[in-house]
Amino acid sequence: MKKFTRKAALQQQLELVKAEGKIVGFVPTMGALHAGHLSLIKQAQHQCDVVVCSIFVNPTQFNDPKDLEIYPRPLSADIAKLEEAGCDILFNPEVSEMYDDDESWHVDIGEIEGLLEGKFRPGHYQGVTQVVFKLLEIVTPDLAFFGQKDYQQFLVIQHMIDLLELPEKLVMCPIAREPDGLAMSSRNIHLSAADRQHALILSKTLNLVKRNFNSDNIVQLKHDAEAAIAAEPGVDLAYFEIADAKTLLPADKDTETLVALVAATVGKTRLIDNVLLKSGDKVED
Repeated sequence: MKKFTRKAALQQQLELVKAEGKIVGFVPTMGALHAGHLSLIKQAQHQCDVVVCSIFVNPTQFNDPKDLEIYPRPLSADIAKLEEAGCDILFNPEVSEMYDDDESWHVDIGEIEGLLEGKFRPGHYQGVTQVVFKLLEIVTPDLAFFGQKDYQQFLVIQHMIDLLELPEKLVMCPIAREPDGLAMSSRNIHLSAADRQHALILSKTLNLVKRNFNSDNIVQLKHDAEAAIAAEPGVDLAYFEIADAKTLLPADKDTETLVALVAATVGKTRLIDNVLLKSGDKVED
């Protein structure tokens, strides 16, 4: 695996790759890699000739400086995982390589910016779009791979790409889960043994909603889900929403595509999860 910390050197390498007509896939991460990230690498390898992974803990998307400070950065372990997975290129820049001191950024991504995660983390998605725009400009991949677990993030980035008419195509990859159903996350390392068990209420509730879903019982399902999560010890529910999968506005019985999304703090760790409920006229299996 070739490693780069400088934009210019990476771009020079990618120019050679693209001159050979090879398809470039890109997996942007903030490191602390787990099997979920590696599943994105694997999917990229299936669809592309060369896979680039970035590791960059982006400061502009953190609302809480303490959260940025404690974010795990096990770079040596991450590099070993990427090498074992057969990743072709790693881009691991310093903050000074990505940002100038006097930079400003704003992209009008509409009301989705203030919904769900955006409501609890104001400014977060401006930071996300800022860094993803920069990374796409540097790598200029054919395909960029993102996980479904950050469903709202995927929609926000797609909205930015459409708005700015960027050429890159996004690919949403399925959520990777532990055997007991917990969605894989870099934050899971902060869960105590007891927290880890309590956190399972999130995926259990999503699965229950999925099994019992029909368009006529959305209000009751949402109410029952909120009650189940609120009753779990050590779990502080931020939101449980059954939403339009394209806009994240609250769904009703006539909404054609639906997703259920949840966020909660378990112990001291904030977790998110989701499940697709309906695609067009089809209820998801």
